[in-house]
Amino acid sequence: MDMLRETDFDFLGPKTMGKVRDIYDQGDRLILITTDRHSSFDRIIAHIPWKGQVLNQTSAHWFELTRDIVPNHVLAVPDPNVTIARKCQMVPVEAVVRGYLTGVTDTAIWTRYGKGQRDFGGLKLPDTMRKNQKLPQPIFDPTTKEASHDRTLSPEAMIAEGFVSKDLFARIKDAALKLFARGQQVAASRGLLLVDTKYEFGTDKEGGLVLIDEIHTPDSSRYWQLDTYDKRFAAGEEPDYFDKEFLRLWFKEHSDPYADEELPQAPRELVEELSRRYIRMYEQITGKKFEPGETPILPRIERNLRSFAG
Repeated sequence: MDMLRETDFDFLGPKTMGKVRDIYDQGDRLILITTDRHSSFDRIIAHIPWKGQVLNQTSAHWFELTRDIVPNHVLAVPDPNVTIARKCQMVPVEAVVRGYLTGVTDTAIWTRYGKGQRDFGGLKLPDTMRKNQKLPQPIFDPTTKEASHDRTLSPEAMIAEGFVSKDLFARIKDAALKLFARGQQVAASRGLLLVDTKYEFGTDKEGGLVLIDEIHTPDSSRYWQLDTYDKRFAAGEEPDYFDKEFLRLWFKEHSDPYADEELPQAPRELVEELSRRYIRMYEQITGKKFEPGETPILPRIERNLRSFAG
């Protein structure tokens, strides 16, 4: 099966490689090519067919649905895997919004709640809440964006440390909460709960706020199935969710993914199953049938990007 592992288009300008995207810098605009790379343990562990197309087209769908709330960086989507974007000055703040008391990482709200924290984003939670319970209202719970590791800081600390100005912080918070409200409304109409998400913002040359990167994808957002949530929560069970963890667990069982120089190849059946899950999520989130892009992928992308030569 054809997969987009990486690109090397010398006619597009200087390239940098992110975990998932290849980014070509053309001065005032960026060519963002979303590949099929799948990252975990701070490395690429597999390539998942159609994942890049799913992420790019899911974002394109949501960018269009939310452009009335805040301008975004999209100039064109000339290929299923490609977005032409306005180049912005990135704001080093990850705008996290949470609707439910959940998560397992150090920065997750449930982890911090379990350690005794009760004040989140100006909202004081009672002592009686349970894991996966809906919050009284969505919480803006941003982290820093740093090379070493992201940190959860209070708004005052973020401003004091120079990550963001007071005015810009207020604009980001307002936009993020409005985007999340729109996301929850649309997701509910598709039989989904938008549980939490993260947004990235930049500023344009005039200082205007611009939504960048991706929005409401299965990678940047947590979704649960709406129809079974109440019953499963009442029974103390985990919600029905989009599960990518099975592939990660396979690597933990068959290698030391943080230490081994080379990792074993992911089993084909697991790769294909994860691909199917990404496609199913795309179709449920957007309400559109997934139409695989023409293959082979690389020649198609090159053809579609010739007019954007740097």
